[in-house]
Amino acid sequence: MKVAIIDGQGGGLGRSIVEKIREHIKDNIEIIALGTNSLATSNMLKGGAHKGATGENAIKVMSQKVDVIVGPIAIIVANAMMGEITPDMAQNIADSNARKILLPMNRCNITIVGTMDFKINEMIMAIVEELYNFNN
Repeated sequence: MKVAIIDGQGGGLGRSIVEKIREHIKDNIEIIALGTNSLATSNMLKGGAHKGATGENAIKVMSQKVDVIVGPIAIIVANAMMGEITPDMAQNIADSNARKILLPMNRCNITIVGTMDFKINEMIMAIVEELYNFNN
């Protein structure tokens, strides 16, 4: 299973996700770090991603070649993350046939009503569980 982790800015969230996936899922998984900038990609690679690529075109191309896309909900919102998510990136991610596992982060002027107030670590563990179930 090919899993793309998409993150921007400093890549800290993406790195945490990569580390937890590597810790809990050992078999049949390839983690691809897709950063909106080189710092984000670098941090996810340091966290243990198998491969990484940076920028709009890499995200557009790879979002069509993976089985699962993981990231904050902002990755499907044009101009989110202080403008790092371009309209084309958001559309390509949203249109991808890949399963999307999105964190309901209430940032970037997006409030998701009805979501519980989970801690980041709890949401990351929910991602790991979802990937494990999808992979088996």
